[in-house]
Amino acid sequence: MPNLTTLARWLGLLTLATAATAHAADVVKVGSTPGATADAVAALAEEVKASGQALDIQLIEFTDWTLPNEAVDNGDIDLNFFQHQAFLENAVKERGYKLELIGLGLLQNIGLYSDRIKRLEDIPDGARIAVANDPVNQGRGLLLLQKAGLIKLREGDAVGASVHDVIDNPKQLKFVEIEGPQLIRSLQDVDLAVVWPSYFVNAGRKEQAGQALIYSGIDDTFYAMGFAARSDRADEPKLRKFVELFQSSPAVRQVISDRFDGNPNLYTLPWQR
Repeated sequence: MPNLTTLARWLGLLTLATAATAHAADVVKVGSTPGATADAVAALAEEVKASGQALDIQLIEFTDWTLPNEAVDNGDIDLNFFQHQAFLENAVKERGYKLELIGLGLLQNIGLYSDRIKRLEDIPDGARIAVANDPVNQGRGLLLLQKAGLIKLREGDAVGASVHDVIDNPKQLKFVEIEGPQLIRSLQDVDLAVVWPSYFVNAGRKEQAGQALIYSGIDDTFYAMGFAARSDRADEPKLRKFVELFQSSPAVRQVISDRFDGNPNLYTLPWQR
């Protein structure tokens, strides 16, 4: 029979093992794409670490818009933060993911940008315009072009339009379909592009974020980027805790403001609306 000293040692080791296990259970791996979303998660990770809270936030960056959902669905990461409800619904429909948004994090405006054209009325006939190649974001971009009076869509203001739904194009604009993260780079090769303002900030061109020829509205939370989790984990306490900390974090608010050059017309914090 072990003596009291040995028993105490065993109990101490058991306590340490239990504590280590509990700490491991508090790791939250969050996937994002470079820009305001990833920077906000990184800021929160540092803030939470400095505060000594029992939550280890780990940022994993992706360079495309497919792998973040694959990673959550496969259980490789806990959450992703790069997409809005419209994009997620399309991904679920196409790939059968069992994912859902468990909180909102950022609503970005989009804008029609050009490196050489300064006014809408100066857009020439036959101009080349880069739009996202995914169905949802392409539709949002086309709605912006319709708002600018450049085209007319078959279904009016309905979401999900493609370039094939353009029924009136008086300037005979030519559409160039490009993967979303590459749109900002396309500006050197096309006349105009529909781009997220934060991409300019991330590329070291902060002043250009506020120089779009026209912006979309920022009041529709359908296009607010949120935190996607597997549906069977949607109520998991550590994931809900992460969302709560994100939405209440001063560091997150500051970083998002910085990434949009302090211009409140370019974004909103959707959980406050």
